[in-house]
Amino acid sequence: MSVNAIVDEGLGNSSYLVDLGDGGALVVDPERDPRPYMFELDRLGLEARFVVETHLHADFVSGGRELSAVGAELWAPAGSDLAYPHRRLHDGDEIDLGGLALRVIATPGHTPEHLSYLLLDDSTPVALFSGGTLMTGGVARTDLLTVDQTEPLARAAYRSIKQRLFTLPESLAVYPTHGAGSFCSVGSASERTTTIGVERRSNPLFADDPDEDTFVTSLLAGYGSFPPYFLELREVNRQGARVHGTPLSPLPRLTVAEMDAAISDGAEMVDVRGIEAFADGHVPGALSNPWRSQFATWLGWLVPRGTPLVFIADAEVDRQDLVWAALTVGFENVLGELAGGIAAWTQARRSVSRIPIIDHPDRARAILDVRQSSEHRSGHLPEAIHIELGQLAQAANDLPRTAMLVHCGRGERAMTAASLLARAGHSDTAVFAGEPARLGTLVSEG
Repeated sequence: MSVNAIVDEGLGNSSYLVDLGDGGALVVDPERDPRPYMFELDRLGLEARFVVETHLHADFVSGGRELSAVGAELWAPAGSDLAYPHRRLHDGDEIDLGGLALRVIATPGHTPEHLSYLLLDDSTPVALFSGGTLMTGGVARTDLLTVDQTEPLARAAYRSIKQRLFTLPESLAVYPTHGAGSFCSVGSASERTTTIGVERRSNPLFADDPDEDTFVTSLLAGYGSFPPYFLELREVNRQGARVHGTPLSPLPRLTVAEMDAAISDGAEMVDVRGIEAFADGHVPGALSNPWRSQFATWLGWLVPRGTPLVFIADAEVDRQDLVWAALTVGFENVLGELAGGIAAWTQARRSVSRIPIIDHPDRARAILDVRQSSEHRSGHLPEAIHIELGQLAQAANDLPRTAMLVHCGRGERAMTAASLLARAGHSDTAVFAGEPARLGTLVSEG
């Protein structure tokens, strides 16, 4: 038996492929794009025999249906009430995997229906797949359903961990789904896996063996903002997203006239080129969202999920990767890309806009910090205006109409912010592409 992690650094999640030792594999919490799992299965000479979900995911569209379409049997918590064929799992179920067994443990908290899975070898626990109940240095948030359920679910999480998981052997390996970089998490360390003993001793939310009230207060105090699509994907996963298979159809190539028509009909134009290329010239009104591991998160955060998408891309971006990223956060209506890219736009004698990138402080400009609040608290310029990127579109009209210098941590989010400001009529915006400390002395809070 071996456990192979497949990590999505951008969404901050891990899926797991378990070699069952007989040519078959169990896949835990796969994301929608099946290619990483198919690649790993081929590499190991295995077939996907079973797919199991720990809960209804809010941050990505599940890949369970994609893998079941190629022969895997799909299992999910009975409380998920999935609207498509699957095996319903309940607390206490034990499933024979052919030498290994999978024991089902009800661990509500992150979600009401949440299950964790204990892998057994001849009755000896060898691995725990904890989903979002217990993570490395943290716990998954409980506020993704309704306000009324947030505190009761936090209390359920405490009891699930203390009464169901911390009673397991200290040396037991723990494989969480959510981790560093996930907006589903509160806390979390850089390591992706852990043990029961390590979390009992060093998880900050369980420091000094807190009682339930203390734990709940600490957990709720750690919540930050999250993308609006998190409130929609549970239902998408319950109903079942369309199965696409691989490879996807080629991304349609649109003429300038077709691009115009799509925009007129309500499509969002997303420019996925790097920030330097966008700065040098872009279609007026385009949203900058540079291609990188966090692309899908920010696409889902800034664009309503039902919006049709058109892209401007260059040779640096793999189109299959691009479309799968959009599909993974629930965008089903990808219309195409501008054939010939920005060069085709200029050859059609259409105007372009520019946003300067600077690498030094410019005291003549007001400073706008668009990082997350947790980043801002860890160190910021006292004179800077702080608005999280995810809130900027709503706040842009309230900002002063002065020369603005936007910064984040490296420049990508700052360029996205600058494109949003340009849409709102801010005409003198520049992007700082560097560490915040290069702008001046930072102060921290807390």
